[in-house]
Amino acid sequence: MKKIILITSLILCSYIASSQENKHDHFKHFRVSPVISHTYIPMATNEGDKTVIVPSIGLDLEYWVNEKWGFGFHNDLELETFEIEKDHQLFVEKEFPVVLTFDALYKLDENWILVLGTGVEYEKTENLFIIRAGIEYEVEFGNHWDVAPTVFYDHRSHNFGTWSIGIGIGKRF
Repeated sequence: MKKIILITSLILCSYIASSQENKHDHFKHFRVSPVISHTYIPMATNEGDKTVIVPSIGLDLEYWVNEKWGFGFHNDLELETFEIEKDHQLFVEKEFPVVLTFDALYKLDENWILVLGTGVEYEKTENLFIIRAGIEYEVEFGNHWDVAPTVFYDHRSHNFGTWSIGIGIGKRF
């Protein structure tokens, strides 16, 4: 079923892009951006509050319906194995979690982009549902290339939240 939805979405995106290409030859609908970030995981432990900082890499795939609205698949791989405390007693080891989100994108003005979406953190021991909110500041620097600092908050199931700060270099086509 997931494959059918994905294939249907890609066909619909291709149709929309080809039908609007004649109207807006200058506007590029697709954007790809590799991202480097750090994920901040605040935890309350028996020894006090602490924050685990995990480096991440990601790949953002976006389709912009018009100059204001778009949607994207934002994917991150956290590059370390780490432990988090759950229910103030049990420590859960996370091994290279993968975060996949499907997000709505809204361009507030020329540079600011609001991101809201949902997704899943896939990990060996457990998968967690995610609600994501964030903001990007996209600056074009020529020939449809851009640099975009990002800040995201991911609320994970079981009252587990993380902050991510990163930077991506994107290409529109």
